[in-house]
Amino acid sequence: MKIRTCVSPDGHFIYGVHRPFFTVRNLRKNDHISLLGVLEDGAEYVNQKNFPSEDITEPEADWIYEIPNPFPFRGTTYIARSWAEKKVKTPLSISLPSPPQVSFSDFFEKQLGDSDLLHDKLRKAFSDLPESLLIAIAETSTDPKDLVYIAELCCDFVYGKDGITPAGLHYQVDPGGRYRAVIKHHDLFEVLVNNIHLPDVYKLVMVLKPGVQGDSEIVGEWNGEEAGTHVFEYLRRNSYIPWGHYASNMAHDEIRYQIRDLTLDDMTGLRHLYYQRNYVRMAEELNIGFSYTRNTIPADTLEELRMEIYRKLKNRSTDKSIHINSSLWGWNYGFDFAPSKYRLHASHQQVHQQFAMVPAAMDTERSIQNHAESSTAFSTYCCGDLIHDFILDYNQNTGHSFFEDYCKAIRSNCRMDGREDLPSSLIVFEDEHVILFVPKAQTSQWELQLMTINSIGNIMEADYQVRSSLDKAIWIAMQTLTSMGARMITTIEYSKRFDVFDVDQRLLYSFLPKMPESPGAFSEAQLRWINGHYPEDFAIACRKNLPDQ
Repeated sequence: MKIRTCVSPDGHFIYGVHRPFFTVRNLRKNDHISLLGVLEDGAEYVNQKNFPSEDITEPEADWIYEIPNPFPFRGTTYIARSWAEKKVKTPLSISLPSPPQVSFSDFFEKQLGDSDLLHDKLRKAFSDLPESLLIAIAETSTDPKDLVYIAELCCDFVYGKDGITPAGLHYQVDPGGRYRAVIKHHDLFEVLVNNIHLPDVYKLVMVLKPGVQGDSEIVGEWNGEEAGTHVFEYLRRNSYIPWGHYASNMAHDEIRYQIRDLTLDDMTGLRHLYYQRNYVRMAEELNIGFSYTRNTIPADTLEELRMEIYRKLKNRSTDKSIHINSSLWGWNYGFDFAPSKYRLHASHQQVHQQFAMVPAAMDTERSIQNHAESSTAFSTYCCGDLIHDFILDYNQNTGHSFFEDYCKAIRSNCRMDGREDLPSSLIVFEDEHVILFVPKAQTSQWELQLMTINSIGNIMEADYQVRSSLDKAIWIAMQTLTSMGARMITTIEYSKRFDVFDVDQRLLYSFLPKMPESPGAFSEAQLRWINGHYPEDFAIACRKNLPDQ
């Protein structure tokens, strides 16, 4: 098969194994022998092994598994056998430790002992620390006292009648005439307000209350039937995503900094606003009338609207173009910021998800000397198109539906190490509509994927039952990964264009946790993904960490 994929037309996974052996000619002229230290018995330890006198022969280096990604545009995964074998007997060791308890205030108090002036001395100590150390404390401290001291360095608070409880911030007018909170250390502020141990009253005043971070309009709201669920939909007018985008964001009165606090009803609300906005915009695009009130559209009414949209899309004349024909959905969960001022993940405090709609085409320009000339329109970018193009090539080369073969390969999976006495399933969770599984070639060391079982390629084709299954499985995936220790996870949706039919493209989600020691370097820039466990063992660990349902 010409196409580079690990999915074969007979419904199995295929991959390669490197069994390297080699000889290396020694081209070094000089030896630089030096003392490294002393061994336990007092003998000198020198670097003799670093300067061999002969050529080097390696008769049997570590095996490396090379697994092409199911989707060629996502590169290739490499698994070192020696690393993976260490996890085979203890797959539950695939986890990350919880952050340690950290308190600068407690450390400082131990040095000074009890003192009437301790509070003033602590405030002075914090104010004298360099910003890099303050960022480290703001990021890692689990002591609310530390974080309150830092908050007072960052912000100019307005206090309540007791003179202690913050009630708001001081504001000033910027050069553009906009009101801005007085924030003295912006990077430090950003790190601080992402720390869950900051007292909630400070979170509310500094970042969570609507309007405190700007004038973005709230254009949707979800108040769940279950008490304690409240979600806002914010409009981002001048967005890096053309034509604006939206954010479904846990509201100020329901604080969700951790996935373990996120309920399934919360997830339903976050996703309902995504479906609602897309259905309303498509109804307007297709001139479908519906009654509009300033209220959340009920689930049954929303389903009726979706069905009418789908009918009109399918019956639409092929020569009649539509402006918007695709959706975009993503989720950055978790935040980290290094003292060196490298932002490591995410940009917002509360659990939130972003979404938008993508036009079918855009006008292009050619740069000719010093002026632009109008040219023909071409298709916009949407990551689901990469899957669409690939599965057409796959079908042309094999005569098969790629997703049928992919599902067969997942269900018939055999362990990479060939062992038959250990579990081989890649499936973490499934119901009659969706399947959550470990991909054979993980692009993140802990990647999970979620896929519709039937040929449903976008949210216009997904009925209420399928959407409910998707929402539940997304919640399960995030609960599972975070219970294993993941603290930063990016999730993306690969979807089919709304006006594409008769193609078996499934709606696919990819969950991509970031690992502490894998920030990405030249290998990842080449789409070469390095892994230290077999995917089957990661699936075992995930199944052991499934949430109660």
